[in-house]
Amino acid sequence: MDLKAHRHPGLDDPRQRALLREIEGGLPLVSRPYAVLAARLGMTEAEVLSHLRRMLASGVLKRIGIVVRHRRLGYQANAMVVWDVPDDQVDRIGRLLGRAPWVTLCYRRPRRPPAWPYNLFTMIHGRDREAVRHNIERLVQDFGLHAIRREVLFSRRSFRQRGARYFSLAPRTACPREGGTAAPGGGP
Repeated sequence: MDLKAHRHPGLDDPRQRALLREIEGGLPLVSRPYAVLAARLGMTEAEVLSHLRRMLASGVLKRIGIVVRHRRLGYQANAMVVWDVPDDQVDRIGRLLGRAPWVTLCYRRPRRPPAWPYNLFTMIHGRDREAVRHNIERLVQDFGLHAIRREVLFSRRSFRQRGARYFSLAPRTACPREGGTAAPGGGP
């Protein structure tokens, strides 16, 4: 549970709390999801977007992202490719890899020598393992990464994926002024 939302001083607006409750289950899969949220909450689309911007700026929300259930879309293989990139090149190479259309995640992490020399991580999805291997080879060829040591770690199983939870793990009590529910103790 993300307790940050329960204690954050910038989250004193009941409409923001209602919006957080609404989005923690995911956005509607429609062309204008914020308009749908607005209608559910008795707001305008502009108000919803304004509240989200304020929550992002104040740190209540860290980011708004998407969880792609790649297997449902026909992408049956995925691999984390870990790279041992020289520290003076990691920013440049990370930017290059992150722009590739088949790289869905690209981030830097500290090395853990001697057992783990890798400092750049990329996630690559494909219809099958051969497609993933092909795209990795394209990265190596396109960006001249032949001399960069790497390991390809294919996933063996898929775990449940979900977005952040702000309220659903906390016991709920009635909150008549909002017409919804709230965490116990008078919090959001």
